[in-house]
Amino acid sequence: MKILLSRLFSGLDWVGLWIGLLGLRLLLGWEYFESGREKFLGANWFADIQGQFPYPFSIVPPEISWQMATWFELVGGIALVIGLGTRFFGVSLFALTIVAIAAVHWPAEWTTFGDLLQGYGITDQGHGNFKLPVIFMAMLLPLILSGPGKLSFDALIRRRMAK
Repeated sequence: MKILLSRLFSGLDWVGLWIGLLGLRLLLGWEYFESGREKFLGANWFADIQGQFPYPFSIVPPEISWQMATWFELVGGIALVIGLGTRFFGVSLFALTIVAIAAVHWPAEWTTFGDLLQGYGITDQGHGNFKLPVIFMAMLLPLILSGPGKLSFDALIRRRMAK
């Protein structure tokens, strides 16, 4: 029984190295790409919230912030899907998400921890809505710390360079 369980878990570990992180990359890549696409096709509303950006992002002109966010989400989303530059784009999108939480998703006013937790939701009812961005950040962590997995361009490049 012990040997059977050991082989089962070894097999699952092997599958996880090839496919486990792919699911995270596909979902996050799609979500960030969609967010970038909305910005690309929409009007720049960053000027309206410039004062809510944390420093040093608050001193960057809104036109530049808009373009940076748009292109990091578009290119970063595609890069996550194919697993190219995964750690770089993972860190970049993590930082972008922190700025988005501070500027857009954080409750405007809260005085107690209970008030703050009301913002931990998917829908905005005047309390903020930072749950989904926090989930995205948690999903980015394995990609940042472990890499994209074996089914990625990063892994292919690494294997080729090792030869």
